[in-house]
Parts: sequence; structure tokens; C-alpha cells
Amino acid sequence: MSIVVESPKIGGIEMEAPSREFYTGSTTDFFSYQDFLTADERHLVATARAVFEREIRPVVAEHWNNETFPFEIIPALSTLNLVDLCARGDNFLLHGFMTVELSRVDASISTFVGVHSGLFAAAIAQLGTDDQRDRYLADAVSLRKIGAFALTEPNHGSDVSRNMETTATRTGDSWTLNGVKRWIGSGTFAANVLVWARDTADDQIKGFIVDATLDGFTAEKIENKIALRIVQNATITLQNVVVAERDRLPGATSFRDTNRLLTNSRVWVGWQSVGLQFAAYDYALRYALERRQFGKPIASFQLVQEKLVRILENATTSLGLMVRIAQLQQAGTLRPEHAAMAKASASARMRESVALGRSVFGGNGISTDYGMARVFADAEALYTYEGSYEVNTLVVGRAITGISAFQ
Repeated sequence: MSIVVESPKIGGIEMEAPSREFYTGSTTDFFSYQDFLTADERHLVATARAVFEREIRPVVAEHWNNETFPFEIIPALSTLNLVDLCARGDNFLLHGFMTVELSRVDASISTFVGVHSGLFAAAIAQLGTDDQRDRYLADAVSLRKIGAFALTEPNHGSDVSRNMETTATRTGDSWTLNGVKRWIGSGTFAANVLVWARDTADDQIKGFIVDATLDGFTAEKIENKIALRIVQNATITLQNVVVAERDRLPGATSFRDTNRLLTNSRVWVGWQSVGLQFAAYDYALRYALERRQFGKPIASFQLVQEKLVRILENATTSLGLMVRIAQLQQAGTLRPEHAAMAKASASARMRESVALGRSVFGGNGISTDYGMARVFADAEALYTYEGSYEVNTLVVGRAITGISAFQ
């Protein structure tokens, strides 16, 4: 099925104080990186944080446990113009801090927004025609119609650029798509899916905006995940799906064009990794101050303090890295190896941070009754998607040695 949400009236949002129960305030921006934002931008970040705390945090635990998506939060998300901010690509630092705040509340919802805005909407904005932008972007920006991004296949993840099996064959003014895509976020309910397929005529990768109601298009939910359980990943099958030429992205004529989007999406996951580290810090600090053993808070124990400091060190180091990456994006000088190093480094530090946070909870850290368990599990997905740690490391290795390890 596809979801169509009535767009609420876009207006001012009354500022609400962030929840003291979870938000740890200025200690999470230890070196005041938000000072690089203007006063108005900092207000936007604080406003978004309040919305995320008020509208998203109260509902995600139950949905995560049940592997369901909270459609009721979409109107609140649409008021923040997150999709437009990402698709425009004109304020990378503000978008990064917005991603941090959403990810620290829930990584699944951050992934939902990121795929829809940074991959689907951004692809149309950057690689589409004026007609495509007129037909699709208004609904995408308002979150009235959700989009998905179908690149990965059952047998091809890291090597999909060379070995993509999904095909597109042109006949007149239409294309026939055949193939299977896997791990497609929001694939079970997206109204439109951006499908990447190999042109049988020239063997190049091209992009197609596919209406999910077309004959031959089916989506099946992937069950039994241990991470990002709210994200409705799907296996999508395309059997002789006919797409009009007007829905082919003309700006995507080879995988190099696709890779431009993936470079920015790796940066987005780097920001997510920062947000998840701050989430681990939020949960661990709160628990350490409240949990008492031997007659006093465990936050008074030296080894617990060391873990809290290491989490904050990792998160702060990752944040500084991502701020510099945003500056490179803004200057137009970001290279793929920059994004690859940022994603690899931030996600590696994140993996350590969430493990430290979980250990602060002791046995309670493996129970989903405590938010730390969700953060710990979700980190595994971030560590893997948008290029695994190993693949991103080899992208950097190729850049510094001039020798490709990909054979």
C-alpha cells in the first residue's frame, strides 16, 4: 500500500522546553560547535528538538518493539520543513544539527526522514526535470506522499554499481523494468519509489520514478530485524513494470551520478552516528545519576565516570569531524573519500559509545524497557548501511595510495 497524509497548515510552532528527563543540555556540545550557527538557526534547532521530544519520543518505544511505523508523527515532522532543507542542499550545517537532534530521539525516524529527503527528494531536485519537480516535489516536501530509494539488491550491496541485475529496456516512450531490490526503507508504504536499473542498451545505470501502484510492482516487508525496527524495509519485485520516459531522471546517466547522492547520504549517516552517541550519553548519564548501588549513585564510581567521559569524547570528536565536513560541502569541495572517512570514523566511534552506554546499565541494558537497548541495537544498522565500515575504509585507502582494493 501507499500512504498519503493530509498536510497540516504550516505555521509557527510554540517553543516548548526540552525534556530534562532525557536532554542533557550544553554538556553534549562540549566545545560549543553550535556557535557556528546563527542565532536564528540555533532557535530552529531548539524548536525542532522540542518537537522531537514532544511528538516522537513518547511513541517510538512501542512501535520499535512491534515493528510498526508511527504515521501519526508525520504531520509534526512536516511542520519543520526538514525535507525542503535537505533537498535544497544550501545549509549543510543546519541540516546536520537537525539530523543529530532527530537521531538522538530515534534513529529509525531519522532514517525515514533521511531516505525520503536526502535520497528520494534530493534526487528529483538535483537530477530531475522541471516537470518532475513540479509533479513530485511539493508532495514530497510536505510529506504528503512518501518516497523510497531502491538501489540495493538481494545479491548485490557494495558491488551493485558493477553487478546490478535489475534491468530497464526502452520501447518507444516507455521503459520496462525487471528485477528485485532489497532493504528498501519505507518500501512497504511509499507512494513513489526511485528505482535504479541497468539500461540494456548501453549498460549504464539509470533512475526511474516508479508509482507503487503500477502493475507488476510488489513490496514485501522484511521481518525479524534487530535494528531500526520502526523502518519498514521491503523486498521489492519488479515484473515487467512499465514506466513512462517522462519519469526517467535525465540527470542520471551512469552510476557516477548516483554516487553523488550516495556521497551526501554517507555524510548524513555520519551525522546520525553523532546523534546516536548523544542518545547513548543521554540515557547513560541519566541512569548513572539515578541508579544507586552500595548506598550511592553509580555516577560516583570512577569506572562509570570514565565510561561517561569516553562516550562524550567520542561524540564530541565525531561532531567536530562532521562540522568540518559540512563546511566542505558548503564550499563545494567535499570529495567522496572525505564522506567515506567521516562515515567510517563516526560510525566506529558510535559503536564503541553505545557499547559503553549499554554497559553502564548492567543487566538492564539488554531490556527494551530501557531506551539504551534500542540505541545499542540501532547502531548496528548505521554501522553497516550507506557503505559498510570496511568499504568506506577502502574508498579512503584508494584515495591515499592510488591503488584500488576492489577487484
